Formats: sequence, structure tokens, C-alpha cells
Amino acid sequence: MLLSTTENLDGYTIKEYKGLVFGEVINGANFVKDFSASITNFIGGRSGAYESEIINARTNALNEMTIRAQNMGANAIIGVRVDAETIANSMIMVTASGTAVVI
Repeated sequence: MLLSTTENLDGYTIKEYKGLVFGEVINGANFVKDFSASITNFIGGRSGAYESEIINARTNALNEMTIRAQNMGANAIIGVRVDAETIANSMIMVTASGTAVVI
């Protein structure tokens, strides 16, 4: 499955547009991560615990979107966009979206 943030794929012709496709993931942070992040915020630096959590959430959202596109009969997704935000200060929501196509 090819994924692209662009609206076309160089060297390929889009034969069919299957439609919009999404992947959503909501991951909860736990007390240890929250405590570690608060110390990092206080002394400065990067929060490895939250960074790994957002990387996992992004990967899972893209994988979910890919599975949904395959179920639609697509073999590529164009116009991919990934958004992340926090919910209630303890959950991370990542949404991946794009257009499923056949190339």
C-alpha cells in the first residue's frame, strides 16, 4: 500500500477513486508517564514517554486507515494527513485521513 501526502503519485496513474478513508486511535497516558512528563516540563527537555506514545498512536492510526482502504479495494492512499490532540489532559487522539485510490 502506497501512502502519500500529495494528491498524486509520480509515475502512477490513478485508475479509480474509492473515497475518503480514516484511522483513529485514542491512547490513554498513565500516572507514571504523567509524572515523568511533569518533571521534564519543570526541568526542561523532551518527554520520551509521551514521544513514544504519540509515535505508537500515529503508527496505529495509519495502519488502521490502510486496512480500511484495502477493504475498499484500494492499493494506495493519497492526500494523507495526520492530526493529533489531547483529550482531558490524559489521552492522546491521533486521526489519519486520506483518499483511497486504485493505481
